[in-house]
Amino acid sequence: AVQSQLPVYEWPDVGSGEYDVGVVASFGRLLSEALILKFPYGVLNVHPSCLPRWRGPAPIIHTVLHGDTVTGVTIMQIRPNRFDVGPILKQETVPVPPKSTAKELEAVLSRLGADMLISVLKNLPESLSNGRQQPAEGVTHAPKISAGTSCIKWEEQTSEQIIRLHRAIGTIIPLQTLWMDNTIKLLDLVEVNSSVLTDPKLRGQPVFPGSVIYHKKSQILLVCCKDGWIGVRSVMLKKTLTAPDFYNGYLHPWYQNDSQAQPSQCRFQTLRLPTKKKQGKKSVAMQQCIK
Repeated sequence: AVQSQLPVYEWPDVGSGEYDVGVVASFGRLLSEALILKFPYGVLNVHPSCLPRWRGPAPIIHTVLHGDTVTGVTIMQIRPNRFDVGPILKQETVPVPPKSTAKELEAVLSRLGADMLISVLKNLPESLSNGRQQPAEGVTHAPKISAGTSCIKWEEQTSEQIIRLHRAIGTIIPLQTLWMDNTIKLLDLVEVNSSVLTDPKLRGQPVFPGSVIYHKKSQILLVCCKDGWIGVRSVMLKKTLTAPDFYNGYLHPWYQNDSQAQPSQCRFQTLRLPTKKKQGKKSVAMQQCIK
């Protein structure tokens, strides 16, 4: 970080009683008991989920990924050596906006979390005395997302699952697949309108999961998955290409070079990333933070 001239922030050396309370927001590190005890009122965490659902470093991503319709923010008191298990001081729920991305949902929860935190701090002794333990039921975990999660499995994933995956992680790591042994990133994915699927040109064509067809009228790439189709508006293959660009530069020439080729042969393949040794620094962490 220093060699790259990136800002480095050191954890301050806090003396006992120097501050009344500590506050973190979606902090992805365990705090030691010695540090927590230096704050007379402990350390509070602003967590963007309704605990105990989605304990862990990536709650917003998993909220979108699993299609939750309701989420919220929890203000909790941190306990040493364990993530997101402390007593709840304040919790509020909100509906997840339809079709929202993780980034869009983060903005909603950021504003809510800031207001809730101020409310708790204004009445801190009372908030602490009224804290309640988290229920044992309904515990789910939100682990960090690896780069491998971005690799679409056309034979296994439904159109809904792929669209949700795009909304959950697409702004952090674009979804990936293989095209003619080259990695291609899918930058802009959309649900396919029913009117597109009834196009007579699509009928009777033999297709398989991963099959790619260009729909000229809507100017999107149609990609077949486990249960239907998704639409792709732009990709990255050496450079960013719109769907018409990809068709003109790759799909159309491919058909011209092989006049006997069938649409079923023109396919995206599942990308298999090599398995890396478990080293925390090499993992791709996708942590959502409330600012």
